[in-house]
Amino acid sequence: MDQPTVQLLSLLGVDNILVFVLALTRVTPLFIIAPVFSSRQIPTQAKVVIAVALAIGLTPSAVPPDSIDGDSLVGLLGMLGVELLVGFAIAYALVAVTAALEVAGTLLDFGVGFSFGAQIDPVSGNQNAVLARLYGLMGVMIFLTIGGDEWVIRGVARSYELVPIGSTPDIVRLVAGADRTFAAIFGSALQIAAPVMLALVLADVGFGLLTRVVPQLNVFAVGLPIKVIVGMLLIGISLPLVGTWVERELERSVGAALQSLRVG
Repeated sequence: MDQPTVQLLSLLGVDNILVFVLALTRVTPLFIIAPVFSSRQIPTQAKVVIAVALAIGLTPSAVPPDSIDGDSLVGLLGMLGVELLVGFAIAYALVAVTAALEVAGTLLDFGVGFSFGAQIDPVSGNQNAVLARLYGLMGVMIFLTIGGDEWVIRGVARSYELVPIGSTPDIVRLVAGADRTFAAIFGSALQIAAPVMLALVLADVGFGLLTRVVPQLNVFAVGLPIKVIVGMLLIGISLPLVGTWVERELERSVGAALQSLRVG
């Protein structure tokens, strides 16, 4: 190692370098599974630069009250594992919100009839039908519009008050919070899709009664275009309500993730 590098490391201090590495470990899961941050549209090199910049900015907030014991390899690996766990917990809270939107879109795709065709979602890389992609992209747009990225960064900074470096969160509480979040995904999807799904079910009932009156009617040829029109009309009407739901649910989800990380 050359002399300028040694001098730079001595000026920074071993403790500060360890704090930076641990902070980088905590923000890394955001760029692995969290929406927007893990988008395939962002080059890997850009993700690395952004992650390092975030870690540098979070390092002053991440400095623990006590010095870090970096002499023990086992202890250091344990701290790295805890930092990854905390980062994945925060990122998982964001994934739950976008997953609920995509599940709602998938339900509507089956109801409207768009599930016959599926394409690659440019954000997640998954194969989704039209409305699932629409709701997923709309969730990303709302996330950026309301400053969700800033909320997430503040949440990560806040997590150092709840889980300082060197401490371990309550695993039982963390697992229970993850279980509740996962169970709430389908319920949230039903909340989003319920108005449109109800209208589509009523339309199906109406076509069923119509075929009893006019058996010669080709219900598939007539019903599919009408269901598409009704579905898209109601989706357009309900989109503002979905935007309000995303904002409220994002704040609640991040807050619940932070509460589940509380030590003790």
